[in-house]
Amino acid sequence: MATGKYYQGIGRRKAAIARVRLFAGGGDFQVNGKPVKEYFPLTEWFSQALNPLRTTQNEGRFSVNVLVKGGGIPGQAVAVSLGLARALVAADTTFKSALRKEGLLTRDPRVKERKKPGLKKARKAKQYTKR
Repeated sequence: MATGKYYQGIGRRKAAIARVRLFAGGGDFQVNGKPVKEYFPLTEWFSQALNPLRTTQNEGRFSVNVLVKGGGIPGQAVAVSLGLARALVAADTTFKSALRKEGLLTRDPRVKERKKPGLKKARKAKQYTKR
């Protein structure tokens, strides 16, 4: 694990919260103490998490340490992506336009709708019978 000066970014998606720390040099990427490829085994999740580094062409330039909790694995991957994008902007503001253009600095506001009283789910109601 890297030590010293770092840049931090917080990413959220649904119930997932990711704290991303960006250290200069190395190229090591760890999520909750595991290598990123091991934590996000599906290629879709893995590429989602690494998207900000690929967009700014910084793969291998930074060591990344992520602490993520809550939610499911896909939501955590998006949270890591947002946190990483914010940390990259904190490191160098010239990355902001490229990340913004790719939509990596925008938080996805969609969350699960709460269940309403008298209904089975958020919007599902019992079948109406006229007679």
